[in-house]
Parts: sequence; C-alpha cells; structure tokens
Amino acid sequence: MVRQPLTAEQIAAGQRLGAALRAARADRSLVEVALAAGISPETLRKIEAGRLPAPAFGTVVCLSQALDVPLSDLADVWLADMAIRQAS
Repeated sequence: MVRQPLTAEQIAAGQRLGAALRAARADRSLVEVALAAGISPETLRKIEAGRLPAPAFGTVVCLSQALDVPLSDLADVWLADMAIRQAS
C-alpha cells in the first residue's frame, strides 16, 4: 500500500494541531508530556513544529489524555479551515 502525499490543506491542519498542542502544554516540559503520552520527546517536538503534520490517531489520543484536552477539541482544530472551505 502506497501512502498518498499530504495535501497543502492537511499540512496546514497538522501545523494548527501542533500549535494547539504546544499551547496546551504551556509550561510543562516537552519531555514530561511526551513520556506521559508514551511517545518520544523527538516525536512530540516534530508534531509541535509541524514537521509531522499527520500523527497517528493513537498518538493524538494519548496526547489528548496527557494534556487533559478533549479529543473533540483537537479534532475541531484539525478541521477548522477545512470546514470553512467545504461550506463555501
């Protein structure tokens, strides 16, 4: 199975998700949050920087729990711009 390249819209959604996770982390250390989510600090760093714009669903679920952010809030961040374009 060959994975299709991400669209510009998906990359932008990943960047929004990374920014939201970084904001939710606030003053907690990146290492602390990554370990609480069961991922490597480097993976979290890439997600927050937008260099990993489409993290696995399980990773997002674990980050949601570690940061005490409802998964639906993170989904809203991901879908924000997409919903506007679909409504147009």
